[in-house]
Amino acid sequence: MTQEITEATPVDAGEGLPGGQAEPLPPEFFTHPIDDRNATYAQLRSSCPVRAINHPPGAEAYIVSDYEMALKAFGDSRISKSLDNAPKWFRDQLFDNSPVQARNMLIADAPEHSRLRKLVSKSFVPRRMEKLRPRIQEIADDLIDAFPESGEIDLMEFARVLPVMVIFEYLRVDVSDREMLYDWSKILGGAPYADEEANNRLKQVSSSFEQYILDLLETRRSDLGDDLVSQLLRAADEEGTFTIDEIASTMSLVIIAGQRTTTNLIGNGVHALLTHRDQFDLLRSRPDLVVSAVEEFLRYESPSYRGTLRVAAQDMEIDDVPIGKEAFVHLLIAAANRDPKIFEDPDRLDITRTNNRHLTFGHGPHFCPGAPLSRLEGHVVFPTLLRRLEGLTLAIDPADTEWVYDNSVSRGLAKLPVSYERLRPRSAADASEEPAMTGCPVAHGGS
Repeated sequence: MTQEITEATPVDAGEGLPGGQAEPLPPEFFTHPIDDRNATYAQLRSSCPVRAINHPPGAEAYIVSDYEMALKAFGDSRISKSLDNAPKWFRDQLFDNSPVQARNMLIADAPEHSRLRKLVSKSFVPRRMEKLRPRIQEIADDLIDAFPESGEIDLMEFARVLPVMVIFEYLRVDVSDREMLYDWSKILGGAPYADEEANNRLKQVSSSFEQYILDLLETRRSDLGDDLVSQLLRAADEEGTFTIDEIASTMSLVIIAGQRTTTNLIGNGVHALLTHRDQFDLLRSRPDLVVSAVEEFLRYESPSYRGTLRVAAQDMEIDDVPIGKEAFVHLLIAAANRDPKIFEDPDRLDITRTNNRHLTFGHGPHFCPGAPLSRLEGHVVFPTLLRRLEGLTLAIDPADTEWVYDNSVSRGLAKLPVSYERLRPRSAADASEEPAMTGCPVAHGGS
C-alpha cells in the first residue's frame, strides 16, 4: 500500500529536549521521501546516533543509526522481540487486526523463539536451497523469454514475479492463487497501520489469509511431499509441541518475507548497477563476482532499511540516551550499512568488497532464516539479466527514480524502466553454472 508522497521534515540535530536531545523525528521520516537520504543518515550517525522518533505515532520510540550500536542492540537481551513486552495498545491492535501474524518466531524471544524457529530451521539451509538452483534458473529464463526482442520494459515486474514463483512453488501453492496471495502479503507486510480504514482492510485480509493457510495445511496433510508446507508439518509432528495456529503464523511469515526482500534485492541491485556503469561492466565480464556483488547490493541499498519489531523490556540507556520500558527501538540498517567506521568509502558501490559485514539480514539468534534462498536467487538472476539483455540501460533520469514509501520495513522501487537493444537466447549451461566462491558470505548481514 503506497502512501501519498510528500517530503519528510528535514533532520535537525539541534537541541530541543532536556539533555540536548532533539525533538522526535516525525512519522514521515519512515513513510515518506527524505531529501538526500544517505546524507541525512550520515548526519544522524555523527551527531545523534540514538534519536527519538514519533513512530508508531504517539509512542515513545528511537532509531539507532550507528553500526556498532545497532550490532550490539541485535543481541541485547534488554531489547525484546516479543509482543509481550510491547505496549498493550500495540499488542491489542495486532491481535485484533492480524492475529495470524502474532504467533511466529519474528515476535518472540528465547526460549520461545528457539522453539518456533525449529519449524523452518532445516528448510532454508544452503545445501537444500542449492537444489533449487536449476529451477530458479529455468524460471528466470522463462520470464525473460517473454520479454520483447528489444525496447523498454518495467523490470520491477520481473523482480516481483520471480521470487513469488520461487517461494510459491516451494510451498506447492496453486498457480491460480499466487496473485491473490501476493496482494494479501503486501497489505499484511505493513501491519499494524496508524489509521482505522487501513486496519479494517488489514483485518479482512488477515482473516481470509489465515483461513486459506488453515485449509492448505489440512489438505496437505493427506498429500505430503518435498514442499515447504509438508516440511513444516513434518517438523511440527517430530517436535510435537506446535499448535496449528503457530504453524499457520509461521507460514504467513514465510509467504510475506519470502518474496518482498528478494524483489527489492533484484530491483535495487539492477538500479545500482545501471547507475554505476563501471560496476555493471565488471559484473558482466566477471559473473564469478556475483557472490560478493549480491552482498554489496544488500549493503549499498538495503532491501530492508530498518529492523522489525523491537521494544525495550526494561528502562535502559543506549549511548547515554534514556530508553523507557516498552519504547520501540528501530535499528536503522540502511544507515548502519554505510557507517564509515566499518566500511571503507561506504557511499561507493564496490562489487569486489570483501569482509562485507552488512546487517541487512540481521545478526545473532534472529538472523533471517530465509537469507540463503534470497541470496541464491540473486546469484542466479544478476548474471542472467546482464548476459541476456544486451545493451541494458536505465530508461529514465536517475533523479526520476520512484521508490515505494509505506508502513513496512522494506526499501524498494515502484518501477524500474529499462531499455535494451537485443534479447539474447538462453544458455543450456546456465542451470549448471555456479559462481566461483572464495568463501561463504559473512553471516552478519534483518529480522
